[in-house]
Amino acid sequence: MIPKSHPRYASLKTRDLIVSGVKKGITSLHGLIAHGRGEAFDYLIGEKTNDFASEAIMAAAAMLLLARHPVISVNGNAAALVPKDLAKLSKAINASLEINIFHESKGRQSKIKKHLERFGATNVLLPKKNSKIRFIESNRKFVNPEGILKADIVFVPLEDGDRTEALVKNGKKVITIDLNPLSRTAQKADITIVDNITRALPLLINAANHLKKCDKVKLKMAIKDYKNEKILRKSLKYMLQNLP
Repeated sequence: MIPKSHPRYASLKTRDLIVSGVKKGITSLHGLIAHGRGEAFDYLIGEKTNDFASEAIMAAAAMLLLARHPVISVNGNAAALVPKDLAKLSKAINASLEINIFHESKGRQSKIKKHLERFGATNVLLPKKNSKIRFIESNRKFVNPEGILKADIVFVPLEDGDRTEALVKNGKKVITIDLNPLSRTAQKADITIVDNITRALPLLINAANHLKKCDKVKLKMAIKDYKNEKILRKSLKYMLQNLP
């Protein structure tokens, strides 16, 4: 039991979720390493949602609401950390959830699907071997023909950079959550939310529910002046200022 008075309480609870995901067969052991790398960047942004993340969140919500066919891509870490929020976002923006993992395992894909459904997800898709995107050779090329293959916008939190790049080359708009502004994912995405997924996703849901009341003109205005390069520069500058 981690006492709430512990100065690292939130971080330790998040680590526990990842470890629990491994034990449940949802998250791969490699996901533990990826989480630790992201946690280091979280320290540098003060373990809080900053203005550069808030700006990206509003633009992301608007873009998702304007999408003709939005899809939320889910890997093992995201499923372990924020299953309930993924289900809520899916309903808020009327998007399907599609499981996509690097380390291939039909058993793990099935476990992730059932895990998401236990937390309220109702439209969870699995990749199909006869359906794939171009410009990538790993297992992540396989997609669902009714999901990512036909999507115009794909939300890919905690993503692999090679697939983000491939999705863009396939003509998709990509939104991501990535604590590392220097990663290929962050650099190649159309909108990068530099924040911890456990903080950012509830804010994205709130933003989407709020912006639902706006017409398309206002939604387009919300993303008209958004520049991802500017957001990445602001986040990196903030991190550098936090170095001793």
